[in-house]
Amino acid sequence: MIVMNVIQDNLKINKCRVCGNNFYKEPLLSYQNMPTVAQNFPEADSLKTDKGADLQVYQCSGCGLVQLNVDPVYYYKEVVRASGFSAEMKDFRLKQFSNYIQQNSLMGKKVIEIGCGSGEYLSLMKQYGVNAFGIEFSESSVKRCVANGLNVSKGFVESGDYKINNGPFDAFFILSFLEHLPDPNAVLRGISNNLAEGAVGLVEVPNFDMILRSNLFSEFMRDHLFYFSRKTLNLLLELNGFEIIDCKEVWYDYIISATVRKRSRMDLSSFYEHRDRFKTEVNHYINQFGEKKVAIWGAGHQSLSIISLLGIADKLKYVIDSADFKQGKFTPATHIPVVSPDKLNSDPVEAIIVIAGSYSDEVARIIRDKYDKKINVAILRGFGLEKVV
Repeated sequence: MIVMNVIQDNLKINKCRVCGNNFYKEPLLSYQNMPTVAQNFPEADSLKTDKGADLQVYQCSGCGLVQLNVDPVYYYKEVVRASGFSAEMKDFRLKQFSNYIQQNSLMGKKVIEIGCGSGEYLSLMKQYGVNAFGIEFSESSVKRCVANGLNVSKGFVESGDYKINNGPFDAFFILSFLEHLPDPNAVLRGISNNLAEGAVGLVEVPNFDMILRSNLFSEFMRDHLFYFSRKTLNLLLELNGFEIIDCKEVWYDYIISATVRKRSRMDLSSFYEHRDRFKTEVNHYINQFGEKKVAIWGAGHQSLSIISLLGIADKLKYVIDSADFKQGKFTPATHIPVVSPDKLNSDPVEAIIVIAGSYSDEVARIIRDKYDKKINVAILRGFGLEKVV
């Protein structure tokens, strides 16, 4: 019956949990009679009901992420950290946390560990002067943390709008936990929304690049839904609002360790400043000439936008363009006639502003060579108007 349940699960999951694209049709690997859990081992009285199950490893045809097509184990929200008892791992983490806190100036600031287990790592972080918090789903683990003087709350980040107590945080850690979670996009978005602007993070997962290099065929288990390479981990993080500061292999290459920063919203206020300066300069140029005695050469997207954004439509006689399919029509929104260059002979203007992108210099030469030499010509560059002598 257990095997049948797994097979039914397999039939439901045929798309990438990260990007939504289909898996390649055939699995990369198919293993039989595999353990259904890697934690919470059966005891003697439950051996008769404990059965193995088939395990299939798929790859997304879109982003390339390798993953299982089964539902997570029932305890996936809880962190079980046997490595917390390793003296060597403790020494490694002490050095890692010390360097990380110093490099990112986190002394006295609020940091959060997502999935902190029994507080093995959280207690180490506290030694370096950070205001450390943790979130953990296991009630017994939370009680153990609190009893040891750690600031840990019970919970699990399962959506983008999940609220973590005591936020926003200046840094976060999620260490060998992300690979267990069926919706890493939602978890990462939820983490991001509980961070201060410019916050940093340390994200670690088992290293699939090393698994491939070493042909570690036994590294697949139902607990780990995802097998991240450096490339697919970076893609996941970037898709969910993080910039990659550094990404490297650590701990005998078994772990990919990514240092990230919460992506900030772009500040494009300088575009408005640039537009206002252009508007002043272009209007000053046009006002030197008679009413409706200035034309624009170029009916491309840039010139169409410039006319609208600078508010100069009522001062222009027409827009010149060499493309015959535009001639005889009008500019969108501003409704200026679009004419052939021959219009310069039959209905001349005193000045032309060339807005033709990479063709602007060529157009200026054509005007000088073929039309009235008295016409004033200026090219609109990125820095402003450049008069053509």
